[in-house]
Amino acid sequence: MPGLRVHITGSAVAGAAYAVAAWQIGGMPPSTCLLASVLCVLAGVLPDLDSGDEESARESAGFAAAVLPLLMIHRFQQAGLSSEATVLAGASLYLAVRYGAAWLVSRYAAQRGMLHSLPAAAVAGQVAFLSFGAEEPLHRYYMASAVVLGFLIHLVLDEIWSVREGHFGPKFKTSFGTAMKFYGPEAWSNLLSYVLVVALGVLSATDAHWSEKSLPTRQYVRQQMEQAARSMPTTPAPWNYRR
Repeated sequence: MPGLRVHITGSAVAGAAYAVAAWQIGGMPPSTCLLASVLCVLAGVLPDLDSGDEESARESAGFAAAVLPLLMIHRFQQAGLSSEATVLAGASLYLAVRYGAAWLVSRYAAQRGMLHSLPAAAVAGQVAFLSFGAEEPLHRYYMASAVVLGFLIHLVLDEIWSVREGHFGPKFKTSFGTAMKFYGPEAWSNLLSYVLVVALGVLSATDAHWSEKSLPTRQYVRQQMEQAARSMPTTPAPWNYRR
């Protein structure tokens, strides 16, 4: 099985290539491309939460807990939270992911279980889509696809490392086929995975519909605010002092 360094390297190369392509061909802003490449690297280590390796699981949980609150900042602002409430919400989300979600995964997830699966890649992409509240809908799709790409790179590397060269051709380890899969041996984890895929899919479709429907209104408001800011005087008025 490839180690943490291999997964980080593979997802980093894929994320960098995806970012350069989006920048040069798709016209994405450089900052958006850089963030997408970081998310690709993060997604490339997420499946190791169920690896049984304490170091890999700790690093994966730490990455997810640190990045998810940052993605949610725009959502917090849309909800009208103050700066203090935003900090508290981000810290609470960090603790919930870093310790709560990580404990649940270590307690109930089986090694090479449904976290190493194609439905899990879809769940990761949908969570990224719902968390990242960009003004431009295309940017949200780009971020979600970068997460799915990093997750898939991890699964592909696991399958590649499950094949080794023998005297009479390639030999397949018992772990071959346990990463790129649609279902696992446990019925409850299969059911939970597909319930999450469907539920998050409905939420993502609803949110995307609302976001794209309200986009003209938000663009108009932003244009009016920018126009008002440009019309304001740039030099301060002189103060009148009384003696």
